[in-house]
Amino acid sequence: MTMDADNPASFPPAARRRETLSSQVVRTLADRIRQGEYSRGSQLPTEKVLIDELGVSRTVIREAIANLRASGLVSIQHGVGAFVRDDAGVPPFRLSNERLTMVENQLKGLELRIGIESEAAALAAERRTQTDLDAMTAVCDAMDKAIKHIARDSQTDFEFHCAVAKASQNEHFFGIFNYLGETLMPRMRLQTHNVEDAVFQANLARVNTEHRLVLAAIARRDIDGARLAMRQHLTVSRDRMIERMRLG
Repeated sequence: MTMDADNPASFPPAARRRETLSSQVVRTLADRIRQGEYSRGSQLPTEKVLIDELGVSRTVIREAIANLRASGLVSIQHGVGAFVRDDAGVPPFRLSNERLTMVENQLKGLELRIGIESEAAALAAERRTQTDLDAMTAVCDAMDKAIKHIARDSQTDFEFHCAVAKASQNEHFFGIFNYLGETLMPRMRLQTHNVEDAVFQANLARVNTEHRLVLAAIARRDIDGARLAMRQHLTVSRDRMIERMRLG
């Protein structure tokens, strides 16, 4: 019997046992999407057409479509059908946890933050509300308390940057910072646990002073000043990381 890799019904029983029919259909349809047979934005064939072509049940087709939807390849328009997503086949951006154990890649992540957060701060200066200013001020005050009590597990640094991103009124800045910050900051904080208390307090005090400079520029709606203050704040962190790398 000749096997047709594009037709699940042509696989012999042994192959079907190794891979479920639903998985075979998912693989077939995903390959067609990636190869452009089903172009981005186009509607997939109807359930009936797929059932007749692939020789499987309606349940199998529906399971396969649900799987394709979960993997981000198709979207469902209820009452209309399944459509290939415009971004189908584009791998989502992510930072590898394994690679982030390397200081060099933490440095690259920080350089990425410099570009993104500087512009977020500039937009925040243009668009911030009083609620945004209150939130940033509250975080700076909370960081002062963390410094006093030497709270090494404090989240206030992360929370300040989140508040700035939120003040940009652009959810994409907030979303990407939330991802970058949650990924990079815990690893950077781990580097402080062996630091003496006095050194830790001095470093955190410097960070909060820089935060308040960013906040002041945002409060006075100084777009260029906010951009520069955030860039300088993160650049100092980058330079300190480079120095640690140099010293080994």
